[in-house]
Amino acid sequence: MIRLSVSRPDGQYHGFVLEGHAGYAEEGYDIICSAVSALAINTVNSIEAFTEDGFEAEQKEDGGYLKLTLKGVPSAACSLLLDSLVLGIQNIQDAYGEEYISISIEQ
Repeated sequence: MIRLSVSRPDGQYHGFVLEGHAGYAEEGYDIICSAVSALAINTVNSIEAFTEDGFEAEQKEDGGYLKLTLKGVPSAACSLLLDSLVLGIQNIQDAYGEEYISISIEQ
């Protein structure tokens, strides 16, 4: 199962942790893992390319783990990109089911 944990305790994003594998299909053929990975990596790359927000990112060599920690209060653009990530992963969860993706948002 893919688990997305979003840290937003004061209404502002602090970061997220994305870990696990969907188990929908064999490695290399799992469209859920591919879609979630593409959204998450594009979000981190977009924050770096299109905002001036500071952050630290960590991923594991074998895949299945990505952590983003923001430094300071996020800009409106950064918040929008993270809103888009959450929406995209929620849409995948709606389409394929909660047995493949778990989302928790700390508010």
